[in-house]
Amino acid sequence: MQDLMTQDAAHAAGMPPGMTAGADGRQEFLSFTLGEEEYGIDIQKVQELRGYEAVTRIANAPDFIKGVVNLRGIIVPIIDMRLKFSLGTPSYDQFTVVIVLNIGGRVVGMVVDSVSDVITLAPEQIRPAPEMGAALDTDYLVGLGTVNDRMLILVDIEKLMSSDEMGLVEATA
Repeated sequence: MQDLMTQDAAHAAGMPPGMTAGADGRQEFLSFTLGEEEYGIDIQKVQELRGYEAVTRIANAPDFIKGVVNLRGIIVPIIDMRLKFSLGTPSYDQFTVVIVLNIGGRVVGMVVDSVSDVITLAPEQIRPAPEMGAALDTDYLVGLGTVNDRMLILVDIEKLMSSDEMGLVEATA
């Protein structure tokens, strides 16, 4: 098993808090698709992958919170990322996946169109997220990862899930 940088060392190396990297600075991301775009999240935050199944709706919850499921005795909120990112109406089929995350000791599921693979990126393959101005909140973006002809939008999933709007996970200090 490779040595992992501590959170402090990762932050000092220019990575956002919550991101981990190997001793050589490489990071592993689980890549997934939403519409035509490909995204990546820190593989260390992923607990498991599941097929999409019916959820129990919660009254007055925002549209992007689909509801909850009972996962081996744990009630898990399910977030539809296509709705969260305003990427059109989702459709659920045999490729739809729920990525079960463990963030700050809290289990959360996120619905994505499909999961591609695990991608290892070296620091030089990660570019900073472009400034979009006040019109678009990019605080949760780590940057853009490039592998051959592929471009991944890298998301700090811990920061996104602990945002005030989501309110699902307590922000870590």
